[in-house]
Amino acid sequence: MPYIRKAVRRSLTVVLGAVVIATGGAAIAEVVTGEPVTSPSFNGPVYAVAYRGSTVYVGGNFTSAVVGSKSFPRTRLAALDARTGALLDWKPSADANVRALAVAGDVVYAAGDFDTVNGTARDAVAGLGATTGQLTAMRHTVLGQPNALVTGNGRLYVGGRITAVDGAPRTNLAAFTLSTGALDAWAPTTDDVVNAMAVTARRVYVGGRFHRTNNVGSTLRLSAVDPVTGALDTTFSAKPVSQVFALAADPSGVYAALGGQGGRAVAYAPNGATRWTRVFDGDAQAIATLDGTVYVGGHFDKACTTTNNGAKGVCTDGSVPRGKLAAIDAQGNLLPWAPQANGVAGTRQIATSPSLGSISAVGDFTTVGATSRKRYVAFAGVTPRAESAPAGGPVASYNFDSTIADGTFDDGSGHGHLLRAVTRNGGKVAMEPHGSGQAITFPPRCSEPSCPRLVLQAEATDDLNPQAQPLRYGASVRLASPPAGATGQDGQNILQKGYAAAGGQYKLQVDGVSGKPSCVLTDRTGEGSYIVRSRTSIADDEWHTVECRRTGPTLAIAVDDQVQATAAVPAALSIDSEQPFSLGGKGVGTNNDQFHGALDDAWIHIG
Repeated sequence: MPYIRKAVRRSLTVVLGAVVIATGGAAIAEVVTGEPVTSPSFNGPVYAVAYRGSTVYVGGNFTSAVVGSKSFPRTRLAALDARTGALLDWKPSADANVRALAVAGDVVYAAGDFDTVNGTARDAVAGLGATTGQLTAMRHTVLGQPNALVTGNGRLYVGGRITAVDGAPRTNLAAFTLSTGALDAWAPTTDDVVNAMAVTARRVYVGGRFHRTNNVGSTLRLSAVDPVTGALDTTFSAKPVSQVFALAADPSGVYAALGGQGGRAVAYAPNGATRWTRVFDGDAQAIATLDGTVYVGGHFDKACTTTNNGAKGVCTDGSVPRGKLAAIDAQGNLLPWAPQANGVAGTRQIATSPSLGSISAVGDFTTVGATSRKRYVAFAGVTPRAESAPAGGPVASYNFDSTIADGTFDDGSGHGHLLRAVTRNGGKVAMEPHGSGQAITFPPRCSEPSCPRLVLQAEATDDLNPQAQPLRYGASVRLASPPAGATGQDGQNILQKGYAAAGGQYKLQVDGVSGKPSCVLTDRTGEGSYIVRSRTSIADDEWHTVECRRTGPTLAIAVDDQVQATAAVPAALSIDSEQPFSLGGKGVGTNNDQFHGALDDAWIHIG
């Protein structure tokens, strides 16, 4: 099952025959189901959605909700039970489009193009009772169009195309104090429209089509500001390639949905470094996270298998169907989840509920799969299952589906260990399709004096030195059968850090003749190497997962989730190498132990 393996490889329990080789008991949540749950439909576009407990609120430009064959008046605002899908008797009315919703305590906040709510003057922003639908006392005059709302840090933050609030100058950003509803002093600025916001305890992320934040020119389309003072956070620097339509944040960083030539979903680390990128054949307009999975919506029909696309967003290296909705794991792998919504504008916003384990998507679609779901759809969660898996994520992870520049590959773990190609004698980076993305192909076997060479290397760093801690590392590997009549040994290095010398090493290698992979550990003293070799060959031109695991005094190798062999190692064995981490060989010299197959989903886990 190479497709599934690529999609969720590092989220699965590593169970080898009857032997569980991972430790701990972390809860791993599955992706929500692809079958829509029961819910109302709406007779006009839905732009906004938000959860409060077991209630879902929606806003847009509709005038009725449809349950079965019966229509119920709902004027641009409505609510439903998130557990049953039943339409609730919450029915405030707005006289024009509702573009954004946010919830804090017992209040639902709405923003949009309206002048009145419930027949009472409310200019562009209003507060509504979460159970009654009655207006709060909050009332302001907003000059401009709000596009985004988020709550946090005692404030309601607003972004859009705004020039003033209550006569006080504001440049596309403003905030109100939740306790009183009063205009807050928070007033950062952008030089063009704000489409999206996301809030954490330390930052407010701002996205749109601006070029400057607080008049600083290095803040193209995405920036972070202080949630209290509005000062620019200069420790965050990300430069999206096109307009930002939506944002979501979690402890790993911030996620952006981009438009442009096709569309992109991009994960950024807390410092703004790109963790991974997924590309689609149309704009990505919505993004949200739930239990480590990133859900993306837009008006795309396909997800590209690489980060390359051409005119009008066409995927140039292959694609898989993803109608208006897609899911991506924490390392940037495209997941099999594909509900297939229709329409042109597609999905406009996604909200998630961690407590319910469910998601809601809104927009202009009318069917999802073969089911009628007009402009609103919800997907039920799956109960997390306790699995034997590492409590933390990998310290390095590479799926080769997203690049920063030619020959430079993202580290999907978020730790910033970029891989850069080093070549000699005409060696070059080549890719091949694998699962829902792509794999890297190394130079073929060669017996000439100056054979092509290709190695991928990350900068030397202590982060990838396990010392004496538990260590796991591995990759998906494809290796062709050896040439007819081949004899002897043909050592090929798949993954390694360090050498069998001072500092020590860990390595995954394969014999190109026997096809049997092996794991090697060498102590930091350089004295004594320990090897465990698989009993099974992988040289059959098929994809196999190979994993090495060191736990205390034991070194094990697994192939396709089956333990092949174990060996004893000193419990005190420690690895602390100053050498760079590499894939495909130990260097580009004459005897570099060049790997001659294809690799995908390489990873390292320490601790």
